[in-house]
Amino acid sequence: MFHPLSPDLTKLTSEELTSKYSELIKRISISYRMGNADMVYQLQLLLQDYQTEMNQRNRKALEEMEKSSKNFKNIIDIQ
Repeated sequence: MFHPLSPDLTKLTSEELTSKYSELIKRISISYRMGNADMVYQLQLLLQDYQTEMNQRNRKALEEMEKSSKNFKNIIDIQ
């Protein structure tokens, strides 16, 4: 589920994305302490968007490393 007011996260640098992610975690913590459940829910939706973007970037970086590195070829991946 994506937050309807979430900005376009693809335009952020990795540093900006990480910084905003950390700020959201701080705000969620404050909202928990204030007992504001509605705000916590909205912030968690935003946090999920940031996590999704970070995961997509990490997956893309891993795929690029696998393509460019000889060390990843012919490895058996047991999951």
